[in-house]
Amino acid sequence: MKNINAFNILKMPIITEKATTVTEFGQYCFEVDRDSSKTQIKKAVEHIFGVKVKAVNTLILKGKKKVFRGHIGFRKDKKKAYVTLDAGQKIDISAGV
Repeated sequence: MKNINAFNILKMPIITEKATTVTEFGQYCFEVDRDSSKTQIKKAVEHIFGVKVKAVNTLILKGKKKVFRGHIGFRKDKKKAYVTLDAGQKIDISAGV
C-alpha cells in the first residue's frame, strides 16, 4: 500500500446546494482519493481540521459519457465522502474563500 498523507486523501470540499443543507446536521461533503478507505478519510479530516469524526459514508460517482466533436469520451469516476461530526463540532469551509 502506498504512503498517503492527509492532504492527498482530501482533494476538495464539495459546495453544492445539497452539501450546504446537510451541514445543518453536522455533515460535510468532500471529494476524496479513489483508493482511500473510510478510516483513512476519518484520520485525514481529524488531522487537518482538528475535529472529532463520528461517521464516514462514501460513494463512487461513475463518469458520464460525453461527445465532443463527434468523438465519444468519458469523464473520470469520482469518490465522495459524507463526514458526520460529533455534536458541537463544526468546520468552516468558506474561511479560505
